[in-house]
Order: sequence, then C-alpha cells, then structure tokens
Amino acid sequence: MSASLLGLFGVSFLAATLLPAQSELGLSGLIALGTEPVVLLVAAASLGNTLGSMVNWGLGRAATAWSTASWFPVKPDKLAKATGWYHRYGRWSLLLSWVPIIGDPLTLAAGVLKEPFWSFTLLVAIAKTARYVAVALITLQVI
Repeated sequence: MSASLLGLFGVSFLAATLLPAQSELGLSGLIALGTEPVVLLVAAASLGNTLGSMVNWGLGRAATAWSTASWFPVKPDKLAKATGWYHRYGRWSLLLSWVPIIGDPLTLAAGVLKEPFWSFTLLVAIAKTARYVAVALITLQVI
C-alpha cells in the first residue's frame, strides 16, 4: 500500500474520531494529483473513517462511566443532543454520521444506547462511503 493511501486512511480515521482532521481535503488533493486510482482513494478514506467511528461506538459503550469527566471529549450537552436525535430517529439516524458537528457525537450516542455493532457498522459504512463518493465526484467535476 502506498504512503498516500496510508496517509489518507490515517487522516480519515482521525477525522471520524473526536479529534479534528480534514479527510475530505486530503481525498480531493490526492484525486487532483492523480497518482492513485480514485476507487482506491475512496476505499481507503471510507475504511479509515468507518473504523474511526467504530472507536466512537466503543467509547460510547463506556461513556456512562466517563461522560462527566473533564477530559471526556464530548460535552454532556452535545451528547444529549445526539442521544435525542438517536431516540427520535433510531438507528437510521446513523445515516447522518457523515454530517459535520453532529456525526461524531451521533456515533458515540449509538454506543451509549447499545446499538448492535453490525447494524451500526453497516449504516455508518454506507453513510461514510456515500460522502467520499460525493467528494470524489465533485472533485472530478462529474457533479
């Protein structure tokens, strides 16, 4: 695997966790360079971002014990908002896991509310991959 694919995977992984990172810019830049097949770039970004969301889900499973700690990365009001979305729309809200600001807390809330791992993974992978496909199509000026 090339360094650019590994780097994109890493940035995409970090972007899905509660740490700040811009994977869309990385994907667009690498597509513009043209050194890697677009399909591989989208796959690396999608896999990294989905795996990062799995970390959030795992943190959510343990969040009830940690959510009030000062070091916990999601403030109680954001977690409450994401939990409210999750209660209102159920697991289908995970299709919004790609949305900035609410997406990461939503994946955390899914863990808190004990969403089964496999349905979580499937819905998040669909959402994350769709976002990167859209970024790739926009970068290639297809849409």
